[in-house]
Amino acid sequence: MDFAPYQDTAPEHERALSPPPRRSSSRSPVPTSPPPNRPSTDPFFSSNLPPPSHFGDEGRAFGGADTEGGRLNVNLFETSLPIRLDYEAMLAYLLLPPAGGVILLVMEHKSDYVRFHAWQSSMLFAVVFIIHLIFSFSKVMSWLLFAIDLLLIGFLSLHAYRDADTLDRFEFPFFGRLASSFVDSE
Repeated sequence: MDFAPYQDTAPEHERALSPPPRRSSSRSPVPTSPPPNRPSTDPFFSSNLPPPSHFGDEGRAFGGADTEGGRLNVNLFETSLPIRLDYEAMLAYLLLPPAGGVILLVMEHKSDYVRFHAWQSSMLFAVVFIIHLIFSFSKVMSWLLFAIDLLLIGFLSLHAYRDADTLDRFEFPFFGRLASSFVDSE
């Protein structure tokens, strides 16, 4: 049966066949001597390399100490909490702003990206909360500000989620630059 009509020959004609099975199972295999040492054709092959245990931290595949500087390896996408970086940055805006940003500032110590969004969220929405208090006498203004709040939360959390792959910071005017300066000075 030919299941691939676009091929001119069946794949069985081009495929390498397996070696035939041994006929007699009563004979024991003949021990062979190891092949002679020949120089490798691989240009990166070197038989005098130290074993991996020489470098320490055998249990960790890619972590451990930096062999050049002797400092710990810094992972830009690592967070203090057991949450992915993009989700944690979104939580700065989605977790009851500005309280969510303050909670992340207290709990997150490793990721500057998350700390930036936590600073920006806490400062921006603290000012928005004060504006809500000032205009609380008007129902129309309160609902308009609430709609603007929801748009801001959605817009900023979407940017925090999308930009996590490249660690780009979307800086909201004034508050973004201030948040960047806080994170850079830490």
